[in-house]
Amino acid sequence: MNPAATGETPTATPLWALGRGAAACIFGYTDQLDPAYRTRLAEMGFHPGEQVRCVLRPALGAPRMYRVSNTVYSLDRELAECILVTPA
Repeated sequence: MNPAATGETPTATPLWALGRGAAACIFGYTDQLDPAYRTRLAEMGFHPGEQVRCVLRPALGAPRMYRVSNTVYSLDRELAECILVTPA
């Protein structure tokens, strides 16, 4: 069920938790993310409301690959945990 239709607030989770092949909608950023990173991520397309998909999730904590718009980016755990997403 769509949380917006029921008036519920969607539960945001870190982008890092997104499974391979899964899509989500960017909700926002954690307070720990430096404003300069927020600006750069928005320039790359990681802004609230944009859909993102995990395309590669290697083992052992290696950086993961995420598709946003028509581009694929590699993000490490520290950065991906600062991007909050909700189910697509």
